[in-house]
Amino acid sequence: MTADLVTLGEAMGLLTPIEPGPLLRKPLMRLGFGGAETNLAIGASRLGLRTHWIGRVGDDEIGDLIVRELRAEGVVTSCVRDTAPTGLMLKTVGAAGQVRVTYLRSASAGSRLSVDDVDETAIREAKVLHVTGITPALGDKPAAAVSAAVEVARANGVTVSLDVNYRGALWDPRTAALALEPLVKQADVLFTTFEEARLIVDEATPADCARVLSSLGPSQVMVKLGAAGSVSVVDDELYVREAETVTVVDPVGAGDAFAAGYLSELVRGVDPHGRLSTATRTGAFAVTVSGDWEGLPTRADLSDFERRDDVVR
Repeated sequence: MTADLVTLGEAMGLLTPIEPGPLLRKPLMRLGFGGAETNLAIGASRLGLRTHWIGRVGDDEIGDLIVRELRAEGVVTSCVRDTAPTGLMLKTVGAAGQVRVTYLRSASAGSRLSVDDVDETAIREAKVLHVTGITPALGDKPAAAVSAAVEVARANGVTVSLDVNYRGALWDPRTAALALEPLVKQADVLFTTFEEARLIVDEATPADCARVLSSLGPSQVMVKLGAAGSVSVVDDELYVREAETVTVVDPVGAGDAFAAGYLSELVRGVDPHGRLSTATRTGAFAVTVSGDWEGLPTRADLSDFERRDDVVR
């Protein structure tokens, strides 16, 4: 099956206490999974795109879970089953609602992604290739895999989408900036937060960051501002979008949801206003449910959201 959107990167098992509070007092855990690229692939699939994920997981039960759930969500997979274990994340929520994620990924299957794993045929036939700044931070081989995928996409006229997704636990700001700037210049669509944008450009406002980043190469730059909405430059035009008001249960995955909504509408030929509207609503849906991707909406969900009589608080 030819995919509309192809993405590649790391997927990890996710352990979350069933109830909020210190882990020592809440020993019962729920097993799920997450990963920026798989979150996006699921989100875009629920919105009607044909999606394809390339990655590595361990030949273990957590790997089984990830592959099974992705397929259940309609995501085609090119997944190597590795002798290395699937990585793990531990997500805890404090009494005041702070979310903390601890990563156990050293020598994991996902960190062994390589150029040989890149499905060039899938990328050549896609409309969009989406990558993130997490994958090149995992090591030289994953970084080379991302570069190879981007080269294939650009050589075949496939739109390249990049989410900066800076992770301070993986690399320092200077190292990240040196590695990410070439990817930014090769991207057509760029997603970033204000803080991430300032790793690459030294501008005082989100709008200025969006404009300068756009001048580097990407014609569509979205600066995500969380509860303050987003500021974007699309084809040299500035767009300011307020966030939807919702009750936040779990903020993790909101950025992936935003990107999934935007790219889904881009593939469908929707104008920038429509792309940003869907992106904003998709991000809002994602934070109302515990889990990295479980709250991602379908088209029917978005229609219900548009018809609501009052603001959800």
